[in-house]
Amino acid sequence: MDTMKPLVPHFLAVSFLLIVLQDSVRVEECIFRKLDREDRTFCRGSLEVYYPELGDVGCSYIPKCNAYRKRISNEWISPEVKYQQADMNKKYILIMVDPDAPSRSNPIYQFWRHWAVTDISGDDLKTGNLEGHVIADYIRPTPPPESGYHRYQFLLYEQPAREVVSLNSDEIASSGSWNLDNFVDRFHLGTPVASTQFITKDYHD
Repeated sequence: MDTMKPLVPHFLAVSFLLIVLQDSVRVEECIFRKLDREDRTFCRGSLEVYYPELGDVGCSYIPKCNAYRKRISNEWISPEVKYQQADMNKKYILIMVDPDAPSRSNPIYQFWRHWAVTDISGDDLKTGNLEGHVIADYIRPTPPPESGYHRYQFLLYEQPAREVVSLNSDEIASSGSWNLDNFVDRFHLGTPVASTQFITKDYHD
């Protein structure tokens, strides 16, 4: 029993060193980097997009640590979206698109529609519990392998009063090559009241 006593401080010191090393590695790998100046200009109006564990991903890169890129592509469902400046007397439309399909350098399938929800109340936007009408189901971000970084953009529009917003048959048939400008013009949506984006890439890259 007594022969173990001199070893106790040694074990404690080694354990402490391992904890410090693990923490330092975790901090190094889990840096949440904000977008560069050019991409940051897209973020306007304090629109917040929350995924589990990541918090608000607006205007940032999704880090590779903790399998976050894999989980955002394969595991997590639609995010919680908040807009604290929402008018409780108005309805809103939320759209999520990837403008970089199949890649940012060759976006021939721009825009790839990932989500579209209409008739969202201002009250729901304040809480993040969206109870609107889903006209395009949520599609997880799945950048193709070796296609580089993709932007995933969220645009929030005020919905004109008494306007029934829907997709036409061609739009329903395919999520890719969506003419977002045509959709916005067709329903007189105007300029987004808020927008944000995050950037990620295939988790194997």
